Amino acid sequence: MAVNTVRPQVNRPKANTVREVPRVEKPRSARPKRQKGTSLFELLDRYTKVDWFFAEGLPVRYLPKVLFLMGVTLFYIGNTHYADRTLRRIDKTKAETEDLRADYTTLKSEYMEASKQSEVARNVAPLGLMESSTPPIQVVLKKDEY
Repeated sequence: MAVNTVRPQVNRPKANTVREVPRVEKPRSARPKRQKGTSLFELLDRYTKVDWFFAEGLPVRYLPKVLFLMGVTLFYIGNTHYADRTLRRIDKTKAETEDLRADYTTLKSEYMEASKQSEVARNVAPLGLMESSTPPIQVVLKKDEY
C-alpha cells in the first residue's frame, strides 16, 4: 500500500471490541443490462484503462502537477478572453477613428470653400461692405524721412 494516498477514515472504536464485518450488498439492477460497448463512457473505459491508477486510492504525489496544469490552463483561457476583448476594443476604436477622419475631411473642405474671396464678399454684402475695385497704393518712404 502506498504511503502517499488518501483513503477514507473509518470511525473505529477506541476500546478492544469486536469489529463488525461490513455487509456487501449486491447492487440492484433496476434497468435491464445493456450490451457492452454501447455507451460513450463504456467505450472510454475500454480504451483508456485508468482503473489501475486509482487501485490504491487517490495518488497525492501527482496533485502538484495536476494543480499546476490546471493553473496554466486557467491562465491560458483568461489570456484568450483578454485578447478577444482587446481586439474588440481595437476594432471599435478603428471605426470611431474612421468616422472622425471623415468628419474632419468634411469640415476642412467646408472651411476651405468658405474662406474663398468670392464667398467672403457674398457673406459680408448684407453688412454693407463691398469689395474694392481699385488696386492698393504703395507708400514709399525715404530713408531720412522717418
